[in-house]
Amino acid sequence: MLLYVHIGTHKTGTTSIQAFGALLSLIAGGVLGSVLAGAILLLLVAGFRTLVEQPFTIPSGAMVPTLLVGDQLFASKSAYGWSRHSLPWRSDLFGGRILGREPERGDVIVFKLPSDSQIYYIKRLIGLPGDRIQVVHGRLIINGEMVPREQIAPYSTINHFGKPEEAPRYVETLTGGVKHEIIQIDGDDGTFDNTKVYEVPPGHYFMMGDNRDNSQDSRVLSAVGYVPAQNLIGRAEFIFFSTDGSARLWEIWKWPFAIRYSRLFRGVG
Repeated sequence: MLLYVHIGTHKTGTTSIQAFGALLSLIAGGVLGSVLAGAILLLLVAGFRTLVEQPFTIPSGAMVPTLLVGDQLFASKSAYGWSRHSLPWRSDLFGGRILGREPERGDVIVFKLPSDSQIYYIKRLIGLPGDRIQVVHGRLIINGEMVPREQIAPYSTINHFGKPEEAPRYVETLTGGVKHEIIQIDGDDGTFDNTKVYEVPPGHYFMMGDNRDNSQDSRVLSAVGYVPAQNLIGRAEFIFFSTDGSARLWEIWKWPFAIRYSRLFRGVG
């Protein structure tokens, strides 16, 4: 819209005042419109993040080889329903879960740490309520039955000391048929490769990392332990971006070489 302003009338000055007022109204309307549009966009993003999908970045190697440091993924917030932990702020508005659904053994799940609700973890669901879980010489045992595993080619990774290493790698088949890869950096006799029997309480879950000798998970009761159902945030769905960390934020010219293109839009399972 083109606004014509007549300046310098010698009659009463009313035309100039009206034109100036119209100009101010147009500017104010544009600013308010932009603010309103921005507010609506923020609400839509917040709503999507709270109710549908939430992005997460993988900071550690506890889920190698399934997830690598630098992977960025979406977790489905609707997969298990919503609890007070689903909200982006601390809230005690309600308990339990709205439209709650039971997770399945083998799901890769984002959850809030039971001892500190400000910290997010991502692990694989191994034990359901009522299950008995144990690890003996590196072999996972669920309800007295040893979980089958098949050794495949070693996996190139980084050990506890930051050095490259070829780690033993297996395909593990959980009760229910879910197959996934695990690695055992310390072989079958690492720190967490011989445990007591864990009895999963009602309404709780037992989580483990796929990097079995480099994962702080439910095997460490003092740090993670059994995860309450209300702490579940969502099921990991797919990787939308991944970088190997070789390019810093300001090193734009290195970005194309740091992206792991083969991992883009890969499903998590």
